[in-house]
Parts: sequence; C-alpha cells; structure tokens
Amino acid sequence: MEQNFSWHPDPHSGITVDWVEANGLRFEVAQAGQGDRLALCLHGFPELHYSWRHQMPVLAQMGYRVWAPNMRGYGATSRPQGYKNYRLHILAEDIGALIDASGAKEITLIAHDWGALVAWHFAIRKVRPLTKLIILNVPHPKCAERESRKWRQLRRSWYIFFFQIPWLPEWLLARKNAQAIGQAFRGSAVNKALFSSDALKPYRDAAQRPGALTAMLNYYRALLKTPDIGEIGQGAVDVPALVLWGEQDIALNIHCLDEMDEFVTDLTVKTFPDASHWLQQDVPGDVNLALKDWLGGG
Repeated sequence: MEQNFSWHPDPHSGITVDWVEANGLRFEVAQAGQGDRLALCLHGFPELHYSWRHQMPVLAQMGYRVWAPNMRGYGATSRPQGYKNYRLHILAEDIGALIDASGAKEITLIAHDWGALVAWHFAIRKVRPLTKLIILNVPHPKCAERESRKWRQLRRSWYIFFFQIPWLPEWLLARKNAQAIGQAFRGSAVNKALFSSDALKPYRDAAQRPGALTAMLNYYRALLKTPDIGEIGQGAVDVPALVLWGEQDIALNIHCLDEMDEFVTDLTVKTFPDASHWLQQDVPGDVNLALKDWLGGG
C-alpha cells in the first residue's frame, strides 16, 4: 500500500503513522503506545494529527494507546466529495468506527477546535461509551449557542460566514503555497517561536493536496447548510470532562466558559493566560502537565 503520509514523525518520538479502515474510509492515523486504554485525539481546522505531536509521547508514557487520526478530508485520509458528507452525525460515526477498529476497552476522547465540536456531539449523543472527555478551546454547544447571539462573539466568527462562499475561500487559502494556512497559526499564536516555517510546513503541504481545502471547508458549510447547527447540544455530558482554554483565543471569547457546568455534570476547567487558540502547540508543556494532573498519571 502506498505510504503517501502527510507527516513522517521523528523515529525517536515513538510515534508512527499507519492506515485504519473505518466507516468505509481509510484514515491516516498517528499512533503511539499500546494497551486497552485508548486516548483518541481529534484535531481541528486547519490542522492535522500532527497538532498532537507534543502530547502523544506523554500520553503513551502514561500507559495509553494513542491514536490521532487525520479526520475525513484531511491529509491522506479519504476525501468524500460534497458538503453533506461532512455533517456532524457522520463525523461522529467516523469516531465511533475508529473506536470499534481499535478494540480498546476504555476511551478517553481528547479534542480541539472542530474535533472538539465533534467530541461534544459524540459525548452528548453517547455514540459510544466514554471514560473521560478532554476539550481544548471549544465550549459546550449550548454555551456556544448563547454566545453566538452576542456581538462579543459574533464579530469573532466572521470567517464561518466567509467560508460559505463557493471557491473564493479555497483560492485565497491556497495562494502562495497556502501561505494563509501558516499565517492562521503564527498570526494569532502567543509563543510564535514554536510556529516556525518548518513547524508549519506539514499544514501548508496538506492543504495543497487536491481537494483538501474544499473538504476542510465543508465542515463549516455542512454546519450552516443543514439542520445540524440547530440539533447539537441538546443534552448534558455525564462523563468526567476537562476543558482547557487559552485565554488569548481570537476566535472564541472566554465568556464561552460561563455557566458550562449547567451542561456538564462533572466539569474541571483550567485556563492558560498566555496561550492562544492553538493551545496544545502554543504551551505544550503546560498542557501536558494539565493532562497528567487530571488523568492521574494514567
């Protein structure tokens, strides 16, 4: 089988990349560790499994088998056409199928950005049993719904509406070897030294794969062009949940955290004053310490 991976980890990291067949697709999955306890890490836009490179070895050392898939449409994972193939219930089915393929007995779901929206939906709908849920910089959908009605959040969400336009966002994001993809990270990061050209190259390269940008934007298009946005968040999360939040997030205001305990029965929140939306890459050491502390060393 071709080894057309979108990221080739350092052999000393303990991370490998392989293919996993699930839900009728072929997923490109970064993997580390072993055992029956799975830490399944979901990335966001415009990221990859690569965004978890700092956390995967630590989780593996804690005794987890770690899988970080490139979600549908990203990297070398299968790329179905049409925005309707990127609806939330389908994305959640992907996660359920990956869990089934792993054969793991305990599941800790760790997710950021779009992956976190899918993870919230997955936990609320109880698509598969979860042991723990860890969310980075995305509020419970009911909190997001409340904030979306207020100017302090609406003005930050302009890009969601821009992404609804056909072909123009793809053209702008693809220009100059996907320069805008790199700038999306570095421009809003706090610790910019961690977002060097070399560090951002996998994201820019992946975005230039044929059809990749349209697939990535289809997440946003499906959310607004289908009933999904009105159907998420209708329920509480009843598994222990940790929410980590970079306070310098330019896309989501910190009031998104307000009253979240109304919708999560066992909630822990930890904020990071000097971190951006790209939390696990901006302050990887701090995030790793928070994971160790909350997970109890595994």
